[in-house]
Amino acid sequence: MTATTMTRKNDAPWYRQGWPWFLIMFPAIAVVAGLITFWIAYATFDGMVVDDYYKEGRTIDMTVGRSVKAAELGLSADIRLRSEDIKIVLASSIGAALPAQLVVTIIHPTRAGLDQQLLLEGNNGVYSSETATLSTGKWLLQLEDESRSWRLNGTTHLPAEMEFRIVPYDS
Repeated sequence: MTATTMTRKNDAPWYRQGWPWFLIMFPAIAVVAGLITFWIAYATFDGMVVDDYYKEGRTIDMTVGRSVKAAELGLSADIRLRSEDIKIVLASSIGAALPAQLVVTIIHPTRAGLDQQLLLEGNNGVYSSETATLSTGKWLLQLEDESRSWRLNGTTHLPAEMEFRIVPYDS
């Protein structure tokens, strides 16, 4: 054997070899995945759920007070929530007067654009209305009288929990 045959293993240039491309593949996949992730984040940007979070934080005492007021009135609500309608039966264990109108806010925890606020007319504590179509998943409900002196909060998961009960947190 001559010296020239032992040193010449492969005369092909680097770009025709398999190993450099194999090593380049991992950083290239990471760059492509990063660009795809950036595009998804940019295209589906939801923003903050609450824009004025500081102001919301300062009003926490007032909102807790409204829940306490609902407990003092002995309020409870039985709710039937379908994808396109809602029925609420409001009751008071101490016989407090029920409001003629009920403000119902249906809140999606992460997509503020899906939130709905309804003003329901009542008849002996029974309120009902049509809603915009609700998607499956978790939903938050807030019930208030027109003057916003009390409030009931509840959570449901559609379609598993279509009928549920809301009671004040400290009752």
